[in-house]
Amino acid sequence: MDANAWSLIVAIVAVLIDLTIRVIAIIVVPRNRRPTAATAWLLAIYFIPYIGVLLFLLIGNPRLPRARRKKQALINETIAEVTKDLHLGTPRPGTPEWLRSLIGMNQRLGALPLSGDNGAHLISDYQASLDAMAEAIRGAQKFVHVEFYILQSDAATDNFFRAMEEAAARGVPVRVLLDHWANRWKPRYKQTIRRLDAMGADWHLMLPVQPLRGRTQRPDLRNHRKLLVVDGEVAFLGSQNVTDSTYNLPKNIKRGLHWVDLMVRVDGPVVPSVNAVFLSDWYSETDEVPESVDFITTQSGSGDLDCQIVPSGPGFEVENNLRLFLGLLYGAKRKIMIVSPYFVPDEALLLAVSTACDRGLQVELFVSEEGDQAVVYHAQRSYYEALLRAGVRIWMYRKPYILHTKSLTIDDDVAVIGSSNMDMRSFGLNLEISMLVRGEEFVQEVREVEDQYRRLSRELTLDEWMQQPLRSTVLDNLARLTSALQ
Repeated sequence: MDANAWSLIVAIVAVLIDLTIRVIAIIVVPRNRRPTAATAWLLAIYFIPYIGVLLFLLIGNPRLPRARRKKQALINETIAEVTKDLHLGTPRPGTPEWLRSLIGMNQRLGALPLSGDNGAHLISDYQASLDAMAEAIRGAQKFVHVEFYILQSDAATDNFFRAMEEAAARGVPVRVLLDHWANRWKPRYKQTIRRLDAMGADWHLMLPVQPLRGRTQRPDLRNHRKLLVVDGEVAFLGSQNVTDSTYNLPKNIKRGLHWVDLMVRVDGPVVPSVNAVFLSDWYSETDEVPESVDFITTQSGSGDLDCQIVPSGPGFEVENNLRLFLGLLYGAKRKIMIVSPYFVPDEALLLAVSTACDRGLQVELFVSEEGDQAVVYHAQRSYYEALLRAGVRIWMYRKPYILHTKSLTIDDDVAVIGSSNMDMRSFGLNLEISMLVRGEEFVQEVREVEDQYRRLSRELTLDEWMQQPLRSTVLDNLARLTSALQ
């Protein structure tokens, strides 16, 4: 057989393989997937078939392994059974019916109930929040539960680590969870692990990608939660990692970048709910249940706030956090304030925001003027024109600071604080924790922080935005397409 015949055979085989890939993709890719994500994957496979297929096989499954999802379902059933007859404080009177139904939805999806008689206070200073958590740890008598997306031992966090060391030296169990991928390749990882080992902490990596140990899943799934629980009496959660405000990254230090974050300290009956999230992640990673697993009600906290913890992530059947945000946006009557460093909405969220503007509500969005992640930064920018035309006021926190806070306030009595951005990664790929709070006094605290952010920001106008160069528009739109690959 001559060379021309072989070339013809190779060409025919290549065409048949390409056609087979396209047909199979149409059958497999759209199943149980958002239309936008399915379209993005099909475009990738059609335009770059071999690379597209490889990427789809690597990161095309947005769910955790089936065994992990079964664990989450078992945890939810256990929590629901244990809490159904518990008295979790007295909720504030006058809950609107729309909010009551939303609270019920949160419990059905995430298993955790609403509780009353809670205290909650914001800590908006970066170092002050680290020191406040260290102070709480120093008072520990029963246990210390630490779970952070990024956990680094450095000069800024030394007080936090010394507090853990002191607790461990007193015989208090110190349990630590940190995300594998987010820490493994970061500065100070080895020093941090050595310090945890030296103090006797019981630590584990979250969502480890360790094929040789049989621990695999989609490699870009992350446990993005940030929380601390001490003795089941006090807890902290929010957007801040336990690390220096530069994240100790040379590129950040070179650019002079510093992160701006927010944590909330809570006490009262909601604390066991925060602990339940930690325990669910602990069980998922270790197959063990610590002695502190009991879901025990605590005495009334320092306030009378209604609080509900909403866990979310690829271990659940649906996007719990997205449904929470949508319900609040549609329930708002006067005012919506969104703080999200990465605002990359899906169609439903974008429609909810624009609908709020059409209903005559005051809607404001706080983002960073400068981005730390190029693809997400440009994907976010691709939505600015639509948001501005809808009537959203966009405040850009001035560089070299990265506004990393994640919060949502509705009217004057409902707020959400937590680790979840309003982007498709946080909705579908990250494990997150959010806390719904009802109470004017807490919302006023958030309002004061929003006012501070506004003073340190500049407003982006539609006229300014329309002067963007063509190259920026192209980059923004390309990044927007990639953001749908879930």
